[in-house]
Amino acid sequence: MAVRTITCTGEAVAPFLADLARLRTTVFRDYPYLYEGSADYESEYLTAYARSPRSVFVLALDGDIVVGASTGIPLLDDQPAFQAPFREKAFRLEQVFYFGESVLLRDYRGQGLGHHFFDEREAHARRLGGFALTAFCAVERADDDPRKPTGYRPNDAFWTKRGYRRQDDLFCTLDWKELGDAAASPHLLRFWLRPLEAEH
Repeated sequence: MAVRTITCTGEAVAPFLADLARLRTTVFRDYPYLYEGSADYESEYLTAYARSPRSVFVLALDGDIVVGASTGIPLLDDQPAFQAPFREKAFRLEQVFYFGESVLLRDYRGQGLGHHFFDEREAHARRLGGFALTAFCAVERADDDPRKPTGYRPNDAFWTKRGYRRQDDLFCTLDWKELGDAAASPHLLRFWLRPLEAEH
């Protein structure tokens, strides 16, 4: 499968928003998210990202089909829910570039696209200038969660190899409706941070 990648900033991603919303809804149904989302909600979420001229979208395409995507935005331009933990710990928000989720259809995994998503977002933050940290958060699930698929491997080792450090005192809580549930419930997400060094 020949996959190409493109990088868009701000509103330049507009032609891909509907495809991105469908992709995110598909991938987020899987563990560990188990998210019963909607394309309409995802479209609103992504449109808010696109309003920031400093946001970045890294897209993986097979032909004209979007099979993977990764997002990033200055933390100051993101939702208050993501800013609040950093404010509480007295971080300088203007120095933090936040990475949204990376999503990739299962058949396209293991081809190095995950590294490419990180490379491109880190490079974008460097080009913008003024950022000292990159950050993202990941949903926390119990090790013995009965819904965990056989052979499931978390991404912790991959993130650690890229220089990200798991934070023991930096969390946010987001509500979403899990598959089969009648209503939304709170979910704990842990932040991972890495200093943004200059390109060598």
